[in-house]
Amino acid sequence: MVEEETTLVFVLIDEVESLAAARQAALSGSEPSDSIRVVNALLTQLDRLKSWPNVIIMTTSNITAAIDIAFVDRADIKAYVGPPTLQARYEILRSCLQELVRAGILRYSQDHQDLVLPNYCTLKEKLHSLETTELEGSLLLCKRLLEAAEACKGLSGRTLRKLPFLAHASLPNPNCCDPGKFLNTLVETAQREVSELQV
Repeated sequence: MVEEETTLVFVLIDEVESLAAARQAALSGSEPSDSIRVVNALLTQLDRLKSWPNVIIMTTSNITAAIDIAFVDRADIKAYVGPPTLQARYEILRSCLQELVRAGILRYSQDHQDLVLPNYCTLKEKLHSLETTELEGSLLLCKRLLEAAEACKGLSGRTLRKLPFLAHASLPNPNCCDPGKFLNTLVETAQREVSELQV
């Protein structure tokens, strides 16, 4: 593929620390010597790939301290991607809530209307233009969803996707639940998850 110069090739290595573990540990005897050969082979292959102008190599890691320094030195750009922002947390939870309603797991019976949850920017505009006492229906649910997103500060995207499942599992009657009760449970579940992170 790389020999076709008009083709842009992306190579993604997820959890790169499993391949590029620091060789210092192997030298001290706490890791098998095979790991040194793996890292050496990886570095050699990366150097060969980098000679092609149409190749971009990207890697991810949650344990950056475990990556071999020679591998890190070869990186042109190192970027830290932190936990999701408030807007991202809201959008993740919003998509989960809409899917639960669509699948019939949660029932929204506000005059038999479909539950339409605005995106983060639209919600902020609406909340800014209305008094809190004027909130009703889906907008009130969205405000509660925003509170849930605020309670999730510091949680990873993976945990956020799992959060609605955990909240639903802790409902006293999961077969018959409206989104309002569900969101109350979601906020409690988020607070519990965040408190477990801080322990």
